[in-house]
Amino acid sequence: MATEKEIGKILIIDDDEDVLLAAKMLLRKYAREVIIEKNPKKIPFLMNNDTYDVILLDMNYSKDTTSGKEGFEALKTILSMDPKAVVILITAFGDVEMAVRALKEGATDFVLKPWQNEKLLATISAASKLKKSYNQVKELETAKSALQEAANKPFQDIIGQSPAMQRVFEVIEKVAQTDANVLILGENGTGKELVARALHQRSARKDNVFVSVDMGAITETLFESELFGHKKGAFTDAKDDRVGRFEAANKGSIFLDEIGNLSLPLQSKLLTVLQSRQVTRVGSNKVTNIDVRLVSATNMPLYDMVGENTFRQDLLYRLNTVEIKLPPLRERGEDIPLLANHFCEVYAKKYRKPTPTIDRETMQKLQNYKWPGNIRELQHALERTIIMADSDVLTSDDFTFLRHEAKNEDAPLENDGTLEDIEKNTIKRAIDKHGGNISKAAKELGLTRASLYRRLEKHGL
Repeated sequence: MATEKEIGKILIIDDDEDVLLAAKMLLRKYAREVIIEKNPKKIPFLMNNDTYDVILLDMNYSKDTTSGKEGFEALKTILSMDPKAVVILITAFGDVEMAVRALKEGATDFVLKPWQNEKLLATISAASKLKKSYNQVKELETAKSALQEAANKPFQDIIGQSPAMQRVFEVIEKVAQTDANVLILGENGTGKELVARALHQRSARKDNVFVSVDMGAITETLFESELFGHKKGAFTDAKDDRVGRFEAANKGSIFLDEIGNLSLPLQSKLLTVLQSRQVTRVGSNKVTNIDVRLVSATNMPLYDMVGENTFRQDLLYRLNTVEIKLPPLRERGEDIPLLANHFCEVYAKKYRKPTPTIDRETMQKLQNYKWPGNIRELQHALERTIIMADSDVLTSDDFTFLRHEAKNEDAPLENDGTLEDIEKNTIKRAIDKHGGNISKAAKELGLTRASLYRRLEKHGL
């Protein structure tokens, strides 16, 4: 039975004023609004000017008429204007054939006068829930349509007009429709996951799931459980069966980010799965076939690592049927105005501020800056600047790193910050000095590449 104000807006159409008033008195406690109308000819006007969660419609409007003809005509009018309208027909004559015909012609339910209050309320409550489900389906269809429309736009999430990015777009278009494994190479913050998603959205698998896995965040002990799944009781914390990422991505695409961070033993386990296209959950002997499109990415020099025996050559061959190299931002300076203006719009909207412009001199400085953190660094810089800016025109003074870059470029490091700041500034200076070359920067700093990568992630560089 309906609870108070559970039902939305109800429209009642009946030529009997006593019926209208009785129904309104009963239903107004349970509905947000109750509209009553004597004349069925006003249905087009009512339907054009409002929407209703439930419509109660009398079957007969002429004295001594029991055919329900006028009710069926009114039902036809309502459904022609709103095919998803939820209509309950009411009549004083319990005709089974009429009820069956009413349901066949689109009525949701059928009640008899005089009604029992509890019965009427239960019927209307069920009808109201049905209408809500229709609305939810419509919202989902609208959202799906919008997503599909957005997915069909060429690289709407990957911004760039530079020759380097045009070459990337060409490769994506060529390889997307195939099931070839793709390896995306690029520094931190260059947009590797966006490229992976673009490949998925343009593939035959676009209607299936895209699963993203940060391989650098998975510990050695949980690797098999996370990627291949486990059975209940397989280890201490395995309280339920769990589907691994590969099974979850079946028929879709799986994106293995930071693939270069895997140890040799884990590389071996991954290679076995890629070769057999089968997974076995931890604690089980059952083999499950998988059908996935594999896209991998790394900011590490895999070819150098193969030479140093820290990355398996046979795994590299499995990963890079096609290779996409993303250029660092410093090599596509002509794209910086596009990206900067895009982030200005995004964060101005997010923080409910006017969309700012960037003056010409400042934009030139942004284009000349090395951007060791690439697009991610530019994005964060614009977000901070928009939050703090007092003007609709952004200048160099609004960007702290630009304001201090010139005077600090050749100055010795000041030790008046925290150890975290000192480490961050030292790393940043080494990266800038070597034009983003991680190997050279790591050598100067006395670090391994892996250690430097971890510190870059730690400081958001």
